[in-house]
Amino acid sequence: MAAVDAQNPLLGETTCGSLLQQLQQIWDEVGESDEERDKMLLQLEQDCLDVYKRKVDQAAKSRAHLLQALADANVELSSLLSALGEKTFIGIPEKTLGTIKEQLAALAPVLEQLWKQKEEKIKEFSDVQSQIQKICGEISGSNEQVGSPVVNEADLSLKKLDEFQSQLQELQKEKSDRLHKVLEFVSTVHDLCAVLGMDFFSTVTEVHPSLNDSTGVQSKSISNDTLSRLAKTVLALKEDKKQRLNKLQELATQLIDLWNLMDTPQEERSLFDHVTCNISASVDEVTIPGALALDLIEQAEVEVERLDQLKASRMKEIAFKKQTELEEIFAGVHIEIDPEAAREKIMALIDSGNVEPSELLADMDNQIVKAKEEALSRKEILDKVEKWMSACEEESWLEDYNRDENRYNATRGAHLNLKRAEKARILVNKIPALVDTLVAKTRAWEEDRGISFTYDGVPLLAMLDEYAMLRHDREEEKRRMRDQKKFHEQLSTEQEAFFGSRPSPGRPLGTKKVVGPRANGGANGTPTPSRRLSLNAHQNGARSTNKDGKRDTRPVAPVNYVAISKEDVASHISGSETIPASP
Repeated sequence: MAAVDAQNPLLGETTCGSLLQQLQQIWDEVGESDEERDKMLLQLEQDCLDVYKRKVDQAAKSRAHLLQALADANVELSSLLSALGEKTFIGIPEKTLGTIKEQLAALAPVLEQLWKQKEEKIKEFSDVQSQIQKICGEISGSNEQVGSPVVNEADLSLKKLDEFQSQLQELQKEKSDRLHKVLEFVSTVHDLCAVLGMDFFSTVTEVHPSLNDSTGVQSKSISNDTLSRLAKTVLALKEDKKQRLNKLQELATQLIDLWNLMDTPQEERSLFDHVTCNISASVDEVTIPGALALDLIEQAEVEVERLDQLKASRMKEIAFKKQTELEEIFAGVHIEIDPEAAREKIMALIDSGNVEPSELLADMDNQIVKAKEEALSRKEILDKVEKWMSACEEESWLEDYNRDENRYNATRGAHLNLKRAEKARILVNKIPALVDTLVAKTRAWEEDRGISFTYDGVPLLAMLDEYAMLRHDREEEKRRMRDQKKFHEQLSTEQEAFFGSRPSPGRPLGTKKVVGPRANGGANGTPTPSRRLSLNAHQNGARSTNKDGKRDTRPVAPVNYVAISKEDVASHISGSETIPASP
């Protein structure tokens, strides 16, 4: 640096180079060491560097201030354009042309012109808003002097000005419409007061004294406050009308329910036709004067209270009526209950007085609803049970028919029995599949509800399982009898060959008469399900199949489905152990 300054011939004043030469001379005269000289030179360089840095920082700050001023000017320009509703303006310079100071100088006249336009717009808006404010004061009924309106300087667009002008026109028109609105409100109040049985004059004068009939039409108040209070009055009266109608309809419903429960005669009911006639009417449909008066509602309340007290005295009769309905539902779907215990419980609850009559009836209504749902869930299975029992009856008849040795004789009605037998055989062949389907559906029903499906108090699966056991035993008995018959035929043949004659025909040895469980001693051994069968299965227990299709091994006591006489037993024993001698 010093070398550069020393070589500059244009410098006629003191420079860094000349000063450095003087410093060198002084050091030479003093005799400073090189180490000290280097330290001083380094210090001089650092001081110069600090001076440069300060100057650079000052220049950067000055530039930042100018940039901020330019940014503020641009923001002000954008704000003015937005307030005036202008997207652009002629004369706005390009942002990237010229220096910062040049850009500021170019924006200054544009901003000045826009400010003038803004002031003109503010004045125009103020004039329109002043007129609007004046008309609003007339409509509100206020004669107080109001100051200048506040203009929103952020929105001075033509669109906003058009809105204010439209509002001014609407307000001017509203002056002629308000009187009509007031008269409509007054008419509505009159109609509502008539239906509710209220005094119209006192109601309407509470809103404003000028609204009574004695005041001329042009003298009636049309202020905002008057319209608002009229509107509130109409809403309050409509709400009161709605509440009274709901109350009256509730009372009418209670009256009808109580009448139906206690079989009230029509003559007594007709006394409250003015109450029940609006039970399904909407709010707008009730227009008869005095239809919702307070004294009418009080009259209905007194009657409901009287009937409630009367109902309490007849609670036992009503409760037993519902209990009978419940028992009929259960009986229709073969659900066994204890009606005597239920009636005793009802008697105890009523006599104790610990339960409200309405709560007891509501609880019984819930029981009836649940019973109907239960009946609906059992319907499909019960239909199949009826089909199964019907098929078993046909099976029983077919067994009797097959035992009849004269069934093919040409007797009267033989062809009808033959046709019935053909249909019965088809139906009997479907019994196993029907039983399997019934078992599957019953198991699914029980798994879904977690309880046993009973038929007249007996588990249906136990009935089905016992039927399967009886059917199996019957088949085994038939097979044994066929084998025994075959054995006797063979024995007779041998005796005939040996003795030359056949033994006299008699009753087959070892035979026995299988009696079905349906009648406990019927004419055949067909295992027909019945209440008797169900009772035996319930008392003695029955084997059932589990989910895997295997038969349970629970012990089962003998059921009364085979009735064998002592003679049959003796014949069976002798026929199975000894060989009868030839005659």
